[in-house]
Parts: sequence; structure tokens; C-alpha cells
Amino acid sequence: MPTQNPASLFSPITIGALTLPNRIVVSPMCEYSCEDGFANDWHLVHLGSRAVGGAALVFTEATAVTPEGRISPQDLGLWKDEHIAPLARVTAFLHSQGASAGIQLAHAGRKASTWRPWSGEGVQTPDKGGWDNVLAPSAIPFAPNYPQPHELDRAGIAAVTQAFRAAALRADKAGFDVIEIHSAHGYLLHEFLSPISNHRSDEYGGSIDNRVRLLLEVVAAVRAVWSRERPLFVRISVTDYTEGGWDLPQSIRLAALLRDRGVDLIDCSSGGNVLGAAIPLGPGYQTPFSEAIRAQAGVLTGAVGMITDPAQAAHIVRTGQADLVIIAREFLRDPYWPLHAATALGETASWPPQYLRAAPLKSPPRTPIDEVKNKP
Repeated sequence: MPTQNPASLFSPITIGALTLPNRIVVSPMCEYSCEDGFANDWHLVHLGSRAVGGAALVFTEATAVTPEGRISPQDLGLWKDEHIAPLARVTAFLHSQGASAGIQLAHAGRKASTWRPWSGEGVQTPDKGGWDNVLAPSAIPFAPNYPQPHELDRAGIAAVTQAFRAAALRADKAGFDVIEIHSAHGYLLHEFLSPISNHRSDEYGGSIDNRVRLLLEVVAAVRAVWSRERPLFVRISVTDYTEGGWDLPQSIRLAALLRDRGVDLIDCSSGGNVLGAAIPLGPGYQTPFSEAIRAQAGVLTGAVGMITDPAQAAHIVRTGQADLVIIAREFLRDPYWPLHAATALGETASWPPQYLRAAPLKSPPRTPIDEVKNKP
């Protein structure tokens, strides 16, 4: 159940056995900078700098649980044991800076095998590094220039579920503190939820109980190997912004089902499954979704989407619209946003000792990680 409304963006929150020192989270943001799914120096510096900047929880980008589940050939992956060591290097550094490490496990579904944004648009053909086995609940392409997907059979559905389970086991070995299951933005699990992309007539299509089945099975598979003391998040697109699609009432119902199955927090995003949907963009435009789900499903929520200003973020938390503020593009512009936000709000934030010469007066140094580990 949601906690009482906190007084501050910088107040701690405990989820399971994990306590975050503030409510500021680095959202998963695709970097399209891998080869064969491996994390590299870019990920260490990109994610590590946000931990240096004071974020309580830093998420990896969408991390594919199978090779064909990547959005592009340059996506991060966790489908084989060899991926563990480079990610463990990242989590160790995040922990050394006092941040918790989160990983978003994902399968791109019918939006797989596409170009990374700065290289092209639409389908990435096999001769260019893409793949033919693009999978979806139904054989409906996302857009005319996207791959023609193959409809998953029951064996394929079971394989996807097991891939999420196996990736969760690897995430444990890599030292992650939080797993988020990606069921938003028109990727595979969202595709099963939405009547727009799911035209199946079996037990995975039709009624809402059938359309949510795969996500619930994936959650159960992950929870079976991911300790109940460790947080499990699910990101959903609360609405397709299209008549006859996935919407807020269905999301509230889903959130309650997820809560009962051990999901600790719903990360409330929207859109991504319908090309050209009219999305009412504006500051905090998705925050009403997190507020409604928090109130009506009785589960912790995170707000994401055009949250840029410290006062805006503090207001979201203080008024109980969300329990966490999950920031994306503003963290690309300013890796040290939490430290600057604390100054703007008159709050206290600990600075890395290496940066204290640039900190506001009376800012405390960050406790060295060795001292934290050795405390009784």
C-alpha cells in the first residue's frame, strides 16, 4: 500500500528491504551503443555519472531478454551469462556512489529489428544486421515500414516467459537491486495487453483477463527467482490514446492484479502502440495516471514524462501523485540534477568529496562506501 504523503522529494522511502535516500530515479533510456548486447565503457560512464549526481536509483536502458527481443542490433542484452560481468562492473560503481542499481528487462516484440534513431528509420533487414524472427501476439506490423511480425505460438510464449526468468537470475548475479519489467511503449508485453495489437482468439487474446495473462505469467516467473524482499517494478503504458485500445480503467485493474502478485510499484507511462496517436504532451502530462493508479489500485507508483523542474518534482511527491519521480531527458541534459534540485529547494544533499569544492556551502560530503559497509 502507498505510504503516507512524504514531506520532501528528498525524504527516504523503503520498498521491500531496499531503502532509497530520496525519490529521484533515472529512467531507462536506450543508448543504442552495444555490440552483441554487451555493456561497455559508455554504459559505465553514462549510468555512473547519474549516480555521482545523486540519483537514488539508476536504471539501465531496456535490456533484451532474447536476441530477437532487441529494438535495434545495438541494444543492451542479458540473454547469456557472458553479459553478466560487464553489467556487474556498472552495478559495483553505482553502489560505490550510494545509488541503487535497477535493470529494465524487455522484449521489443513487433518493434524489434529496427534502426537506432540516428542511423535510419523502420525495419533493419538481415543484410544490414537485423533479423527475420520478429515476434508479436498477432501478425500485425506496427507501421508500414516496420517488420512483418510472426504470431507467437504457445511454445513461443512459454519461451518468452522463461527468457524473462533466466534474465532475472542473471540480474541477480550482476548485482542489481531492482528489476523493472517493461510492458509499455508498444513492445511485446504491451502488445498483448492492447486490443489494437492483440487479435488472438486463444487464452491470450480477447477478454482483458486473457490479454493480461502473459504479463502475469512473466511476473510470476520473475518473482519465483527474485526475492520478495527486493523490489519488482512494472512499467506500463496507461493508455493507447486510441478508442478501442488499452486505457486507464484497464490499467487500474491490471495494477491491482500486479500488486497481488508481488509487484511493488507501477511505473506509469503511456502511448507507443499506435502510430500517430494524439498525445497531449506537456509538463507532467502523465502524472494524473500515476495519481489515479496509486489511489484506486492501492499500489506505489512512479511518475514519468516531461518532469524537469525541481519544484514540479517536489510537488508531485508532496501531494501524493506518485511515490517516485522518474526522470529521463532532463538527466541527459544534467547528470547532476538531484544535487542542483536540492540547492533549488533548500534541501540537503550529500556531494561526492571530489566535487565538494564546487558544492554550496554546508553541503555534507558523501559517506565513503567502505565506511557504509563497515557500520555495525
